Amino acid sequence: MFLLGKNERNQPTLMHPAIFVSLSVLLGVLFALQEWVSLHICGYHIGVTLLLESWSMAFFLGSILCWISWWWLGPYIQNATFSYMLTRVLPLSILTSVVQNMIWVLCFPNLPIDHPRMDYWHRLSLYLGSELFDSVFIFWCAFLLFRAVGYYQQYREKADAAAQLEVQLAHAQLSALRMQLNPHFFFNTMNSISSLMRSDIDAADTMLEQLGSLLRITLERGDAQLISLRDEVEFIEMYLAMQDKRFVGRIRQSLSVDPELHDAMVPAMILQPIVENAYTHGLSKLENEGALAIDARREGSHLRLSVRNSGKGLRTGLEQRSGGGGVGLANIKSRLQLHYGTDYTFFICEVGRDEVQVAITLPLQVSHSHTEQLTRFGA
Repeated sequence: MFLLGKNERNQPTLMHPAIFVSLSVLLGVLFALQEWVSLHICGYHIGVTLLLESWSMAFFLGSILCWISWWWLGPYIQNATFSYMLTRVLPLSILTSVVQNMIWVLCFPNLPIDHPRMDYWHRLSLYLGSELFDSVFIFWCAFLLFRAVGYYQQYREKADAAAQLEVQLAHAQLSALRMQLNPHFFFNTMNSISSLMRSDIDAADTMLEQLGSLLRITLERGDAQLISLRDEVEFIEMYLAMQDKRFVGRIRQSLSVDPELHDAMVPAMILQPIVENAYTHGLSKLENEGALAIDARREGSHLRLSVRNSGKGLRTGLEQRSGGGGVGLANIKSRLQLHYGTDYTFFICEVGRDEVQVAITLPLQVSHSHTEQLTRFGA
């Protein structure tokens, strides 16, 4: 919480002594120029230098005393109640104004110029009678400024704290989704290897080696939420090689990526659950050969990823929908929302007889950092 005081670590820029005093003196200069113009219009000829000196000194002294009050009594100023203001701040404002006038009168022994020469105490009495109210009023303006700065700083710090909590929550949710996805992929692959052990031990052994490579890649990525499309494609190519062993070449696989998109940033493991879903719910149901096509291309300021596969089609009555069942597709939609808010699309639909396509569009982000980690909430 923001508290105005001596030990304040997050001191607002306005309250830096050099800035606060300089702005106050500048305000005094403006008042001096205004008075000089007004006097000349009324026929009085007073040197502008004297006016600049007197007004600048008045605001300089006032700003120094106000800043000292803020530095000394900052927390009390920020949290002062009405009774505290009446019993403490009001007497302080009068005392500060008297001290300011005492110093100012001492600095200008020749003022006022329209009166016969007087001693110090007479001049002080004269100026206190005419200027005390104005000095007190300026003190209270500064007091209200301090309160406003404090409230603004409190608002900013609460907003920053909320934003940090939002970032932490987003990272925690993304990490949880990744932890959910990795075991899902691992156990499904192990089931495939287990099935091959009964029919093709060599193929099962090869798949184990490929699974080890995929796990190594996953571990090397660490907590990175966004990776380059190049890295994602490398992962998918190894996964497709594993599936090719399992289905003994019965699936025609194609992978097309626009060369200019290799450095585009995509959520890690964004394609693997879709490809796995295509094999599990479509291609594995076929008695004959099937086809799988993966495509990545640019559409304006967005990147479009699509996976198209032959199979048994969608369930009856689901000709087109914006979602899909299962852990993998639900996981993808949740992660896309965390990364991009509403700036993405996710569709699964039938595009032909016994052909299903999953299409994703997301903002095109290109990074030259190969291992850059980004999220929507805290880049």
